[in-house]
Amino acid sequence: MTADSNADADPDAYDALADAEVTMRRNDHGLHIADDEETGVSSQGQTPEEALSNLAAAVESYLEATDDDPGDDWL
Repeated sequence: MTADSNADADPDAYDALADAEVTMRRNDHGLHIADDEETGVSSQGQTPEEALSNLAAAVESYLEATDDDPGDDWL
């Protein structure tokens, strides 16, 4: 993780971000922005931890939406 704002936030604490290259930054309004470099997904939060938590949820949704499995196992 590249962190401009807080090195204590750990993306590896979230399964969806394990081994991900995450960049942290802070915008002009004081929000923390977390970017997943591999997927291009970004999220924000009031704290670095909140930004990472939101990013993990967004990456999970992104991966589910782009999964090639049609999900017809229940048929």
